[in-house]
Amino acid sequence: MSETSGASGTSESSAAAEASEPSQAGGAPAGQADGGASAGPPAPGFGNYQNDIYLNGLDGQLPRFTTDLTLLGASAREHLDPGAFGYLAGAAGSGATHRANRAAFDRHRLVPRMLRGPAPRDLSTTVLGTRMPAPVLLAPVGVQSIIHPDGELATARAAASVGVPMVLSTASSHTVEEVAEANGPDGTRWFQLYWPNDDDVCVSILERARDAGFTTLVVTLDTWTLAWRPQDLDQSYLPFIRGVGTAIPFSDPAFRAGLEKTPEEDVISAVLRWVPMFTGTDRSWDQLPFLREHWDGPIVLKGVLHPDDARKAADAGMDGIVVSNHGGRQVDGAIAALDALPGIVEAVGDRLEILFDSGIRTGSDVLKALALGARAVLVGRPYAYGLAHGGEDGVRHVLRSLLADLDLTLGLSGHRTPGELSADSLQSGV
Repeated sequence: MSETSGASGTSESSAAAEASEPSQAGGAPAGQADGGASAGPPAPGFGNYQNDIYLNGLDGQLPRFTTDLTLLGASAREHLDPGAFGYLAGAAGSGATHRANRAAFDRHRLVPRMLRGPAPRDLSTTVLGTRMPAPVLLAPVGVQSIIHPDGELATARAAASVGVPMVLSTASSHTVEEVAEANGPDGTRWFQLYWPNDDDVCVSILERARDAGFTTLVVTLDTWTLAWRPQDLDQSYLPFIRGVGTAIPFSDPAFRAGLEKTPEEDVISAVLRWVPMFTGTDRSWDQLPFLREHWDGPIVLKGVLHPDDARKAADAGMDGIVVSNHGGRQVDGAIAALDALPGIVEAVGDRLEILFDSGIRTGSDVLKALALGARAVLVGRPYAYGLAHGGEDGVRHVLRSLLADLDLTLGLSGHRTPGELSADSLQSGV
């Protein structure tokens, strides 16, 4: 249901990278190149990760997998069962929307400026009351146990160690309480809702998320039913009907109260109750007050692509939106999310916090989205591919690689902070 995936994955390195105190250039952690021994105290800044990698090479230590996040999908296939890989990497229909997302980034080019003294840099920002060391969050990716046995727990630990907020999917392989414990007291976490059509179950899940320290609610609008996804269909692969990615509802007291037998006793009956509960029924704008009534923190609507829908979100009193086409997984032939971004920023940029996802792979991708008006971006498939390669260490490596790329490219393009970026930082339409 989200940008998800794969099977067993590899075991984690015994030496995990340790987090350091926040630095002037964005709070990068100290640590190793993909789980190797540290080469010594790092210099401040996310970009120092490349120094770690080069210095570790003096001891013959190479990264366990690539630092080019655009290549991770191909190598992740080697770690995953075909069904799991197809679920993670696949898209709706012909894949046209997925391809359009990446092509859109190529139509915008950064225009570097010289002799601007862009050091030290500060990537930190605050979004909807959440202080973060860089304008990057982990997108909600469901059923992560098909990628690696530790699933969302590994992701939560890696996110906390780097200081990046994570957005937990309703389709998690672990409960909200388990993920919160793994994320720790210093972790920052938001909760993504696939809106159940049973109000009691919905309220119960929201209360559990709030009690577990999730601060912002992200409501996915574009996945009220599954798209035609040939890669999943050709493998007859859907995790939910196998009882995977159902830990949150199956552990929920309101959901369990509606069952004759517990999910542990009769998983098929539980699946048959849950799947129709969160798919098959679209919502309407006049139902949004229900969420406001039962969630006292910020609410963000994910999946907005049209300026009129963005205006309706603002009129409904929402706090933010995510400009997203679900990574190309829902509507084949849809507009690229990046192409939708400028018009939405123009329509509601003074009324809502605007976030972006769909297609982010590199530091320059992040900068382009920020220059076009996004306050922060969500990254999905790359960290899931990292999870497939190396569990917690794999997620950490992907995050540190992306943030290092972002930090260095920001400076090399002549900027000290993301706030200095604007449409003038780009040549567009090329």
